[in-house]
Parts: sequence; C-alpha cells; structure tokens
Amino acid sequence: MDENTECAKCTKVVCNSKAFLEGPSNCPTKTRRQVIQQAVTEYDDPETKEFARQASIQEFECYMHLPEGLTPRYPRVEEVAQFAKKMGYKKLGIAFCGGLMDEAKTLTTILENRGFEVVSVCCKAGAIPKERIGITEEQKIEGPGSFEAMCSPITQAEILNSEGTELNIAVGLCVGHDSLFFKYAKAPTTVLVAKDRVFGHNPAAALYLSGSYYRKLLRKESLG
Repeated sequence: MDENTECAKCTKVVCNSKAFLEGPSNCPTKTRRQVIQQAVTEYDDPETKEFARQASIQEFECYMHLPEGLTPRYPRVEEVAQFAKKMGYKKLGIAFCGGLMDEAKTLTTILENRGFEVVSVCCKAGAIPKERIGITEEQKIEGPGSFEAMCSPITQAEILNSEGTELNIAVGLCVGHDSLFFKYAKAPTTVLVAKDRVFGHNPAAALYLSGSYYRKLLRKESLG
C-alpha cells in the first residue's frame, strides 16, 4: 500500500520544477498519478477552467518585479474585488460573524464603491435558540437562563443562495460553522477573515509563535 501523502513534511520540494519525479518516495506526484490525472480532467469544463485561469492571473498580478526583488502589491480585500471583476460577477454575498459587523460593513462599502451589488447576512439571522441543536444551559456563553441565538451557517448559505449571489465572502465564521457554510453555499466562496479570537483574526500568528510563547501548541496528545 502506498505511503500517506505528507507534502508538509517534504524533504525535497520538486513539484514546481521539471524534476518533479525526483521527489520523496511518498510524493503524490509519483504515488497518486491516477488521482491527479482524473482531477486535471475537471479543468476541461469551460467554467471551471476559466475560474482557475482567472485565479492564476490574479496570483500573477499580485507581484511587482522591482530592482530590489519580487514584491507583493495587493492586500487580500483588493484581490477579492479584482478577481470578482475578472469573473464578471455583479452580485456578491458576505457571510459574517456578528462579532465582526464593523468589518462586514467596511467590506460592503469597499465592494459597493467598486460597483458590486452586495448581499450580507449575519450568523445569527433567524434568531434560532441554541436549544434547537441541543445546547444546554451550562453551555451558553452568557450563562444559564440567558437567551442565545445559535450561529446558523446553513441559514446564511440558503439566504445567499435564494438571492442569487455569484461569489460569497466569509468574514470571521467560527471553526465548523465555516465548514457548514461551504457545504451548503451554491456559489463559490472565498475567505477574507479567518476567526481567531486570541490573535486578532490572524491564525498564522499561533504558528509563528509555536516555537516560543505558544510552544504549548506542540504538546503531544492522543485522540482518546
């Protein structure tokens, strides 16, 4: 049986070179040829191919060749607007966490100023009590006896589906809630803000600090 694919542990990164077959023994470029060939056929679909092509062009345009070296030029929010225009989208959806309403409002202004029609929906839309999914009084953030509406990413997805958005933007949806949104949204979704309550919505900070202040992240635990 083939070894597990472990690109993150690669000791000889060659997949972006002509020597792509010289990678480690578990390199998927060698061990998953059939899967790769099947996946690539998906780009034969004209709509998928154009989406991927414009995404690559967007990636290319995010760099400048300056005398001092290759330099990035656009923040992600700018990229989102540029990519949506490349694809000819007119109507964009924003699925946001209620804790990031100010950010969602600013994003809406930015996108509307670029000419887009924007539909935005909060995670608490519908005011569905948490009891609906089995949350107990002791599991409420504000404590027993309080009313708390559940985050309902499925509701968010279906509202944006009903309004015919062409591209959705996730802004600070909780871990797990974002997964449900991706599952039920009909339009493709990009992430602008990934929630991180500790690091100001910059999850990568935990990785950067895992060798120092947050080395506790590297502790070993069993799944049990």
